[in-house]
Amino acid sequence: MNRYSRLLSTLYVLTSGLLAWTAVLQYRYGPLWAAFLFTAASLVPTIAVVRESVIGDQQRALAELSAGPRGQGERLADTIVRRELDAACCERWWTSLGTDHDAACAHRAPRSSAA
Repeated sequence: MNRYSRLLSTLYVLTSGLLAWTAVLQYRYGPLWAAFLFTAASLVPTIAVVRESVIGDQQRALAELSAGPRGQGERLADTIVRRELDAACCERWWTSLGTDHDAACAHRAPRSSAA
């Protein structure tokens, strides 16, 4: 995250805390519906903090891809697709839509016993 994202995240957390405190005060001294309203409103800035961190991660990953080596004439989109395909588990994972793995796959997960 850059400096402005950190500042925004700090403001979001502060706003969320103040809205949560207002919800407590409404629960004690005000109408109950207002307490629920302020409780729900205090979750919105928390979602914004998560959004800022995801955007920061995406920007960092894009900067790494842009700075990485590319073949001659290869576009950034081609590089992204190639790296995603290289990160895929195994052939069976692709053909089973992510539900099954080859026996030699490092990401093999035990199957569910649910019938």
